[in-house]
This record gives sequence, C-alpha cells and structure tokens, in this order.
Amino acid sequence: MKKLDKLILSSFLGPFFLTFLVVVFILLTQHMLKYFDDIVGKDLGWDILGQLLFYFAIFMTPIALPLAVLLSSLMTFGNLGEHFELTAIKSAGISLLRALLPIFGFVLLLTVFAFYSNNYFVPKAALEAYSLLWDIKQKKPALDLKQGAFYNGIPDFNIKVDKKHDDGKTIEDIIIYDHRGQTGNKKITLADSGAMYMINNERYLKLELFNGNFYFEDYSEAGGKPRAEETMSRSSFTRSEYVLDLSSFGMDRTNQSLFEGNRIMRNLNQLNDDVDSVNRRIMDTKLNVFNDSHYAFYYHLREDSLQMPADLVSFKEERDSLDAARELLKEQQEAEKQDSLQQLKVSTSVNKIKKSAVKENRKKQDAEPNQALKRRQKSVAARNLERENRNLKLPKLDDTKPKVVARRTNSKIYIYDTLSHLEIVRYLENDSSGQLLSVIQTSLNNIRQTKSKVQSHNQSLERYVYEKNVFDIQYHKILANSFACIVMFLIGAPLGAIIKRGGLGMPVLMSIIFFIIYYVFTMTGEKWAKQDYLDPMWAIWSANILLLPIGLFFLRQARNDARLFEADFYSVMIEKFNRWRKKGKLSLEENSD
Repeated sequence: MKKLDKLILSSFLGPFFLTFLVVVFILLTQHMLKYFDDIVGKDLGWDILGQLLFYFAIFMTPIALPLAVLLSSLMTFGNLGEHFELTAIKSAGISLLRALLPIFGFVLLLTVFAFYSNNYFVPKAALEAYSLLWDIKQKKPALDLKQGAFYNGIPDFNIKVDKKHDDGKTIEDIIIYDHRGQTGNKKITLADSGAMYMINNERYLKLELFNGNFYFEDYSEAGGKPRAEETMSRSSFTRSEYVLDLSSFGMDRTNQSLFEGNRIMRNLNQLNDDVDSVNRRIMDTKLNVFNDSHYAFYYHLREDSLQMPADLVSFKEERDSLDAARELLKEQQEAEKQDSLQQLKVSTSVNKIKKSAVKENRKKQDAEPNQALKRRQKSVAARNLERENRNLKLPKLDDTKPKVVARRTNSKIYIYDTLSHLEIVRYLENDSSGQLLSVIQTSLNNIRQTKSKVQSHNQSLERYVYEKNVFDIQYHKILANSFACIVMFLIGAPLGAIIKRGGLGMPVLMSIIFFIIYYVFTMTGEKWAKQDYLDPMWAIWSANILLLPIGLFFLRQARNDARLFEADFYSVMIEKFNRWRKKGKLSLEENSD
C-alpha cells in the first residue's frame, strides 16, 4: 500500500467509526423512546438493560452503515479539498478515481460485511431483543408502597401505609388485608408501627409489626358447616412478622421459538422458504376456487367449462404427482408393516405348535393308558363329525349376489333459463303448485352460498398475498441495505470533492438531505409493496435505483472539477445563456432583413 493510500484511508476511518457510533446512538435513542413506558419502573438490572441496548444497537446497523459511509466520505474528501490536498494530488498526475480507490475497496469489504450482518447477525439480534422486550413488558412493576394508598401488587394481600420514613424501612399506621382464603375482608391486621426489608436476595418481603391487633371473622365450624351467625375474633400483639413471597415480581423468559416466525428474525434462506410456502398456499386457494366452481355454478358449467390458467395446471400436476408419490410411499410402508406382522404371526403360531406338541408328548409319557376314556373320546369325536356333516348340507345365504334397491326415477327437471322476466311473473301468477317459486328460492340460496365462498377465498388470497409481500420486502431489504453502502459512497466522495468543505457543517447538511431522500423512497416503496400496489423488488430497490445515477453524475462532475455549489458557476451559466439568446435574436433580425 502506498503512502497516498494510507493517507486517504486513515483520514476516512476515523470519521467513519465516529459517525457510525453517533448514528447508532441517535437511532437507538429514537427507537428506545417508543418503549420507554414499558421499561421504566420494572426494577430491571443493568445486565438486562445492557443486553437490550446491545441487541437493539445491532438491529440498527443496516440503517447506520450507509449513513455513516455517506457522512464520513463527504467529510474526508471535503477536508482534502478544503486544505488543497486534493489539488496537490491531481497536480501530481493522480486522477480522482485513483484517489477514490482505497476507500472504495474498503467500502466493498464493508458491503460484504453488511450483507453477512443483515443476513445472520441482525435477525438473531432482533429475536433476542424483541423476545427480551416482551418479557420485560410482561414483568410486574417494582414494589412501591406509597403513603396513604392501598397497594395490591402482592398476590392475596392488600397493604396500606400512612407514613414512610426517609430511610425507606420504618413505617407507621399499617393496615393489611389477608385474602388468602378467598373469603373477602375477613382477616385484617392493624399495627402502630413496623419495619420492612428484603431477604433471600430480594425474593421475600419481611414486615415486622409492633403494637397491633388481629381481626378475624369466623363463619364456619370445625366440621365445615356454616354457623347461623358470624363471630369475630380479636387478638393483640406487641410484635408480629409477615413474610410475603415476591416471586411474582421476577421476570420469566419466554421460549424464543414463539417469535421466530416474524420476518425481521429470518435470514435469506428462511425467507425464501417462507415465500415458497405462501406461494403454495395462494395456488392451493386458487385451485380450490376452480374446483368449487363446478359445484357452485353447476347449471352454467354443465356444458361449458372454465379454462384453468397454465400456471395452475402445472401446479395441479405437480401437486397430484406429489400426492401420488406420498400415497405410494404410504402403501409401501403399510405393506412392509403387514409383512412384518404376518411373519411375526407365523413365527408365533409355529412356536405355539411346537410347545403344544411338546406338552402332548409329555402327557402321553406321564399319563397311564386308559382305554375307557379313549373309547369315550372316539364316540364324542364321531358325534361331532356327524353334526358337522349335517350343517354342511343346510342351505346358506349368498352375500355375493347384488341387492336390488328401489330407486325413484320420476324426478322432474326444471329448465327456466329461457324465460324472460315478464314470462316468469306471468308463470308465478298461474303457478298454483309453487314449483317455480321453490326453484327460485333454491337458486337464491345457491347464490348466497356461492357469494360467501367467493368472499372467503378472496379474503384468504388477500391475507396470503400480504404475507408474501412482507417476506419479499424483508428479503430485498437485506440485499438493498447492503448495496446502499456503495451508492452512498458514490454520492458522498464526489460531492465532498466538489463542495470542498470539511467539518460538520455542509457535509452534515448534505448527508441529511440525501439520507432523507433515501429513507422516504424506501418507506414509501415498502408501504406500496405491502398494499400490493408495486412489486416488492422495485419498491425496495427504488431508492438505490434513483440515487445511483445521481452519484455517477457527481462523480463525472468531480472529475471535470465542476463547481456546482458556487455562485460563480451559475452566474457564468446565466451569462452564456443570455449571450446565446442575443445571438439568436440578431440572427433572426438579419434573416428578416
């Protein structure tokens, strides 16, 4: 690396890191102000606040990096031009493009880092930040006993303290309502003074009460049977203690998998899968509309069919092939399962036969021969065989013969599509049986059902299209925010060489102007893309597409040493225009003469 490259790069890196930190701080402050009410008063530790600020700071980097590149490049070349260092570089025969080369190489590396940051670090930081913010919102406010007011933040207790001393521990005139029995205000404790402090790492609140009374209303006997009248008990004490559980004031962490479906917490691969999934839902909905049309409009489509678009035809073929493959795989698995069960049954039956044979052999060996028993068994077997033969000769019902089912074939078909409105009215006047009226009522019911189905399908399509646009927007924002670093450099560096003003005056003003243009176009495009007025790709890339030619124009003007921001430049242009106009008038007068 040459000394010139070191000089230019070192003059750029300092302002870049400084402006990057300042921009992140400003954006972080503006973002955290929206959640100020949810964070204050929750008694959060510095570790939790540090994690929240750190994750949100990473979440701000996609916007902070392009703005830091714009401001730092404008300041760098503005300072070089203001101190005539850029003039000396050009006088040495070094072109402006060569002077821009070291910073441009750094910006290319920064663009690659921005892409990986937007694709991997930022989604993870967004997941951690918003899940932690959700847990903070669900956390109860810190314990705060105010003077002269009842406090019901502790479960099952309602406490009132009339006076608190400056040390925060000594209290006077205490009233405690104990609602643990869910019986109302039946248990009351009054005390003249007391002290309160935390124990066991602030997990419990200990109240020491002095000189007070317990009041308890008893309305049931020992066996649980209600009394006819309630009785009140009172007991005095000189010192008593309450230990109240503060576990409900702790912060429980929610499972982060519940937040992973949000678009800002997804990388490019996940967003691509989400878009593909939503596209399949859209095609499924459209295909269901075409499939239901034959049932909803069965009369009009009886002879005519609605032509299905080519993309739906290809999607239907693909879906049917996948369904057939799944069915085939399921059948194969079922067949393998049946084969394994059959083999298991065969092996089990063989084992049973072997065991029974072994038992029979043992019985024959162990039992003594009994001829009378054998003859009796032979006679029983002969009678059973004779009974079976008689049963075989009996006639059986044949279930394989087709059953005759009586059907009504005298159904009438009504065709009134060729009747005009006047003919229908006349027919209704003469229709004593009410057949046409029933047909019209049935048609109206079908129309209402069809309208309801179409509205339901349209609502589903609108919801799916919105989800698809949201995922597409985030997909292109990851790429467009990374490429914006190059665009902002092409605007800032030539613009600084043209205005030749360093410091924080003119550079900050010009940076704010161009960043506002970039931000307005990005936000407007995102809004139009969500409303499906504009394609998400063109909507998100519109700011870069607009500012890139402006940056190239500034680069061309900087190479030609144009003085766009000096009054002399425009006065000379006006004088040239006036001269050209006077010459035109003189030529017209000469031609007329």
